[in-house]
Amino acid sequence: MFYGEYHHTIDIKGRLIIPSKFRAPLKDQFIDRFFITQGLDKCLWVFTENAWNGLVQKAKSYPLTKAEPRKFLRILYSGAFEIACDKQGRINIPDKLVKYAGITRDVAIIGVSDRFEIWDMAAWDEFRRAAEEQYEEIAEGLGGYSDLSL
Repeated sequence: MFYGEYHHTIDIKGRLIIPSKFRAPLKDQFIDRFFITQGLDKCLWVFTENAWNGLVQKAKSYPLTKAEPRKFLRILYSGAFEIACDKQGRINIPDKLVKYAGITRDVAIIGVSDRFEIWDMAAWDEFRRAAEEQYEEIAEGLGGYSDLSL
């Protein structure tokens, strides 16, 4: 559902416009509510309600008797907020999440299948450069997933 890379700025009130490419299909489905939380690699994850519910269902299968899943779920859920788009297509990112992601002003919004991610622009540039250098190695390490032929 979400793909591509878009560059925007966050305003002083923590508002960020969602790319129109993301908003158009969601508007057709009457989706204007999202869940935003701390992602990995110091970015923010933004899910539609359906994608969030899928993540919640999957998380229920994690063994709560193990420390690592408990830690992950505590951070994931305690950093989560329900947000909605305003009439201009903006979301308001809570201060806690702006600080977590180190967002200053310029951001990259990237589509990642069932979610999109919000990155501080400098952090995204650094992450992308490093990941692109290993892109082929990463693809080979995915095993059967590296064959993307149709």
